[in-house]
Amino acid sequence: MGIFYVTIEIGDPQGQGFESVEALVDTGATYTVAPASRLHALGVQPHVEAPFELADGSLRDFALGQTQVKVDRQEVTTLVVFGDEHAQTLLGAYTLEGLRLAVGPVRQRLISVPARLM
Repeated sequence: MGIFYVTIEIGDPQGQGFESVEALVDTGATYTVAPASRLHALGVQPHVEAPFELADGSLRDFALGQTQVKVDRQEVTTLVVFGDEHAQTLLGAYTLEGLRLAVGPVRQRLISVPARLM
């Protein structure tokens, strides 16, 4: 399924102000990540710090907060990681699930996943 980019909007926690950004979609990423300065400018505040394992196996604490994300006119309140200043914005699986979106099996695109009753 791979790695590709989509345009998303990240907003303040109340969903009143949004900024469009290109986000990397990587099916192996759990959380959405954005540079800390962008999140602070939108009024997103960190709520907790949590350890994350990096690609090299090391552990590092990152702040987590709550914000609004829009993709193709769908909006969700989601957790976001306050990344380093040069971090690429990343659209994570947790946010995709909240938006009821998945990575399509063909042509690197997001597709709608209908909700199912249990």
